[in-house]
Amino acid sequence: MEYNTQRRKLPLPQYGRSVQNMVDYCLTIEDRKERQHCANTIIDIMGNMFPRLRDSEDFKHKLWDHLAIMSDFQLDIDYPYDIVRKDELHVKPDQIPYQQERIRYRYYGHLVEMMIQRAVAYPDGEEKMQLINLIANYMKRSYVNWNKENVEDQKIVDDLREYSNGAINLSIEDLYLAETKVVSSKKQNNIQRKQSNQRKQNNQYRKSNF
Repeated sequence: MEYNTQRRKLPLPQYGRSVQNMVDYCLTIEDRKERQHCANTIIDIMGNMFPRLRDSEDFKHKLWDHLAIMSDFQLDIDYPYDIVRKDELHVKPDQIPYQQERIRYRYYGHLVEMMIQRAVAYPDGEEKMQLINLIANYMKRSYVNWNKENVEDQKIVDDLREYSNGAINLSIEDLYLAETKVVSSKKQNNIQRKQSNQRKQNNQYRKSNF
């Protein structure tokens, strides 16, 4: 018995080995007119395999491209479209130029550094203090989410001073840092389950009263 894993690898497995065999047979037909007719029949069969895609744009064009690929671009017929070239199949995309910026503390991210720079340049006043408070509370939540442990408020104050190169030199009393506690995953799941059950009970209660 011959297994498929022992056979030739299919260029486009989604069409199956039967369609590939049809393409291989089409390559052996010497009469050009008959070969063209065979290719058209294969395209119809390929299209019937994916009826939901018939209305999609360039569906027929893709089928002819796939036929050319399955024939290893050796099928000499009149293609109704400009088919894809063989040298275009394995072209590597251009490399994305990633920014290599140093992040002091990864649990804060680069965004915090940018926000602190904005806060330093912001005019002095109540709005600036509100902005610094928002940043400080965001830093505290980020620290807890990343490290899964509580953080002292003094740590946030010290990091604000470090990030701003001393421009933001505040004490704990100057900020309004929210209380942030670490919740274990098991406890968090129990809380979410209770909330879900409560919502279901509320929905059932509403339905029973209407």
